[in-house]
Amino acid sequence: MQHVGAPFPPPPHDGPSAGATGAFPMPAAAPAHRPAPNGSVVPIAVLLIGAAGAGKTTIARHWADTRGVPTAHISLDDVREWVRSGFADPQSGWNENSEAQYRLARRTCGFSARNFLANGISCIIDDAVFPDRPVVGLGGWKRHVGPGLLPVVLLPGLDVVLARNAQRSGNRRLSDDEVARIHGRMAGWYGSGLPIIDNSALDVAGAAAALEEVVARAW
Repeated sequence: MQHVGAPFPPPPHDGPSAGATGAFPMPAAAPAHRPAPNGSVVPIAVLLIGAAGAGKTTIARHWADTRGVPTAHISLDDVREWVRSGFADPQSGWNENSEAQYRLARRTCGFSARNFLANGISCIIDDAVFPDRPVVGLGGWKRHVGPGLLPVVLLPGLDVVLARNAQRSGNRRLSDDEVARIHGRMAGWYGSGLPIIDNSALDVAGAAAALEEVVARAW
């Protein structure tokens, strides 16, 4: 496992002011829980990256369930599927509608994460973030969550991912060819400087423990 580099720069302002919309301003992001200089605990936000079948949602949920401090789990796919009628399924083709719904879901997750952090609750978000695709990349997450975001890559072997994907149903299950293509692109995270966990031989609890170790080292 690798260590995370320097903190990300502050997120730029990319939308209208609260005064222009009448909305309440979202609190600035804070870095999963870590000790503060005064002995209190500061919440953190983790972004768990992985291909379909990597186990990221299951592991993220287990990590959030078993921590000793308040921690929330936010699944990008779950938020995307809040749209029922008119849902733009990326499996039917990545187009302007599916991209717009992805951006909307990411922004919604980012707002939720910042609100949890501002109220002293750590959070973990899971998403299939690609190293070679700006639209589905880290930039948007950094912008919406803030400089305290800790990205961690979950990258088991292809055979493991294929086996896990085969157990899925509905629009969460992909073809073997698509799984292999996504897994190959995820390998681009090697050499990125982000921490990578190979959970091929780890059960859910073991992978969550490895994630906690990464978080502890990072902070």
